[in-house]
Amino acid sequence: MEEEKTEKTDHKEEEANFGTAARFKKVAFRIETLRKIVQFSLFVLFNAVVFGLGSRPILLPIIGLLGTPSKTVGDALGALQLMLFEVTFPWLALASIFVAAVFLGRALCGWACPFGFIQDLLTYVKKRHMKVTPRTHRDMAKVKYVILAVILFVSGTLSVSLAMGAGESYKWALGVFAQAPFNTVSPADTLFAVIPRIAIDLRYGIPQLLENPADEIYASIGNTITSLQPLLLVRLLIMGFIIGLTVYVPRGWCRYLCPQGAFSALLSRFSFLGLRRDPVRCTKAGCRDCVQVCPTLVPILDLPWEKFTHPECIYCLKCVDICSTKAIKPKFP
Repeated sequence: MEEEKTEKTDHKEEEANFGTAARFKKVAFRIETLRKIVQFSLFVLFNAVVFGLGSRPILLPIIGLLGTPSKTVGDALGALQLMLFEVTFPWLALASIFVAAVFLGRALCGWACPFGFIQDLLTYVKKRHMKVTPRTHRDMAKVKYVILAVILFVSGTLSVSLAMGAGESYKWALGVFAQAPFNTVSPADTLFAVIPRIAIDLRYGIPQLLENPADEIYASIGNTITSLQPLLLVRLLIMGFIIGLTVYVPRGWCRYLCPQGAFSALLSRFSFLGLRRDPVRCTKAGCRDCVQVCPTLVPILDLPWEKFTHPECIYCLKCVDICSTKAIKPKFP
């Protein structure tokens, strides 16, 4: 009897070990696992100046790099604004956005954008997320195009007026928004550039304050308080709102507010990269897993099965991962 119990116990342990190994294998070989590794690796690479890698004259259609002191590459939309401010036609920035959108659609949003990576991490804060109705989603998705239009209008009209020699008063009226209207209040720049700089100032400033006489300490504290201008508070409020939005609505910034995403979406309709849904394998009638798992609410089942390149698709390939019949696959071209 004891031998039988021992054999049963060993058999159960083997089954448990096999089940654990199977679950590990399933997770390890998921596309989502690979995507997280790529996102983290690129996040480190894009800030690799801290590891001794110098900056390169490379622009990518992602956000969160313009004001980062340790960046190795730049973001195209930020460079576009700066070049228009300097009355230079933004050939390189436009070429970066155009080439990436034509060849990869919005794949860089899903695989390379630093702020997109942060949003994906924030989705793990809550297990259940807010459901957005299709009508609300369609209406809200237009907001990012409005933001993009405002940015291009302000930067474009300022550049033209400066080129004509009549833009100094316009530039003065815009103030801090003249150089880069979007990046002045961008939550990505606040997170990756402004907050680290404040932390560095405090790191090296507090020991110096402790060494100064009392009157100088009070003067320094007064200057620090004065430096907390309304613009900084506005930036922090915007960043806090976007972080809160992303916790409850996966990729909420990408869906509704990101102007770089809007720029890429305008061109991604003509992308070589797309997705294909096999109508034979797809159990469309009894399964909507691909639609439910999509972070940007792409109506996959309503799109042409041969190939679809929806402007909201960031090619995270979660739909490919979740499909039990392997009916969805990337298609290029």
